[in-house]
Amino acid sequence: MAPSAPTHRTRSESYVTALHDATASYTTRLTHGQRDFKGSRARLGRALVGRDRGYTIHAFMDPLYKKAIAQGVAGMAVFVAFIFLPAGTWHYWQGWLFIAVFSVSTIGFTVYLALYDRPLLERRMNAGPQHEKEWTQKIIVSLIILTFFIFIILPPLDYRVGLSPVPAYLSLVGDIVIVLSFLFIFWVLKVNSFAAANISVADDQKVIDAGPYAYVRHPMYAGALWLFIGMPLALGSWLTICLVPLILPVLFWRLLDEERILRRDLPGYNEYASRVRHRLIPYIW
Repeated sequence: MAPSAPTHRTRSESYVTALHDATASYTTRLTHGQRDFKGSRARLGRALVGRDRGYTIHAFMDPLYKKAIAQGVAGMAVFVAFIFLPAGTWHYWQGWLFIAVFSVSTIGFTVYLALYDRPLLERRMNAGPQHEKEWTQKIIVSLIILTFFIFIILPPLDYRVGLSPVPAYLSLVGDIVIVLSFLFIFWVLKVNSFAAANISVADDQKVIDAGPYAYVRHPMYAGALWLFIGMPLALGSWLTICLVPLILPVLFWRLLDEERILRRDLPGYNEYASRVRHRLIPYIW
């Protein structure tokens, strides 16, 4: 009989084998008796944490995933503090529902990118003025972050004093608008793997003209604009909705400055801009 060919397993394959063997042993002991039950349970536990054969699960050691989890936990804590402290009560169902909708949407994004587009996840994690190269963008991003937190803090204050309450059904409509805006942004990210959180041009970047980019040159900002409309509705404040026009100059500044950089640094963008003439809203601007 010919000798069997040597097998070469990757770390992931070895982990799956260890987990399968330990699970099978654990299940057999449950089915046929309790003898050596503790030993089987211990082997399953070691497999689950990746210790059974001297390695660890790579996903939990990956610095990018650790960063994503840390940012998610910190963001949740900030949301809870910035919503319920101004509201002065935990009995604010609009706040809880908003956090749930926003968290599920962002977690869904993160999990999808972690599984299918790690480079884009890394680009999206590098957000904030410190990651911008142009001084104009550092200013713009700082203003956008400030505006975002104003849109988070002001509605709970409005709720606390009862200045301009929104009907409950419109708060639900606001949450639906938030979900739809996230789905639209997801479409943008699925089409454009170069959609970084900061304005930069990668060495291998190419012009994207498919999907929403066939209609407007900056669909990401169109989705973000609807997000700013949905947030005050979801949190129950007419007053904050009235502030939406005030964010438009900052949004337009960001968009136009980004175009300046793309025209300068991205080959083919000028030709694309001549074909797709509208920036944000089809047939309008």
